[in-house]
Amino acid sequence: MKPKPYLLPFIVILFSILVVSCVSKKKYRTSQDLISRLKSDSLNCYGSLEECSSRVKILESDKAALENANESVQNELMSVSSKSKLTIAEQAKRLKSLQDLIENQREVMNKLKRTVADALVSFDASELSVYIKDGSVYVSLEEKLLFKSGSAAVDPKGKEALKKLSQVLNSTSDINVMIEGHTDSIPIKTTKFEDNWSLSAARSLSIIRILTKEYGFDPTRITAAGKGEFHPIASNSTVESRAANRRTEIILSPNLAELYKLLNQ
Repeated sequence: MKPKPYLLPFIVILFSILVVSCVSKKKYRTSQDLISRLKSDSLNCYGSLEECSSRVKILESDKAALENANESVQNELMSVSSKSKLTIAEQAKRLKSLQDLIENQREVMNKLKRTVADALVSFDASELSVYIKDGSVYVSLEEKLLFKSGSAAVDPKGKEALKKLSQVLNSTSDINVMIEGHTDSIPIKTTKFEDNWSLSAARSLSIIRILTKEYGFDPTRITAAGKGEFHPIASNSTVESRAANRRTEIILSPNLAELYKLLNQ
């Protein structure tokens, strides 16, 4: 059935409205989608901005902490440097004092060696020797000068040597004395001496008694030691080498109290 002619304009208008309405609704939905995306992107950007802002604050805080730490380290280094300079100066002063003390003791011991050698000059070189070892003066007395074989009693000639030595020792105030007895490796066993150790110790004690009781040396500055056959200076394989090992060493050492005091400061 054909529409009536008078209805055509209305149909056209209605169709136009419907078309426009459909297009508007499509554009509206498109616009809404765009707005939604923009809102989402905006929220994402805002979140990123907040995150970046937070990170910036953290970095700024870390930077401030590092700057403070650096300042503290610089101050500490300046303080340590200042203290080090003082320490170096003090150490240099102590080293100089130590060198002076050692040199002074070396001179004292060299002078003492010459004095002892001069005092004992009348004795033969085969009977005794005077030398410096490890900063001390050694007076090494052969057995034949002091004792008979297997005996700890000092012979008259040996006592004369001890008397001359005591005159030098009594004129010193900062020298300590060690008496060491030594034997060869041939065992000894008598009613008086059980072994070489006993003999060497008894000989040292005999010399100490003579130096202190007869010649007045200070007993607080002297010590006895028996070394037996355990510190030989020769092989013990010949008569001569065994004779060299049968000796008494009188060791004169400087008082090291001042040196220890300086080292412990």
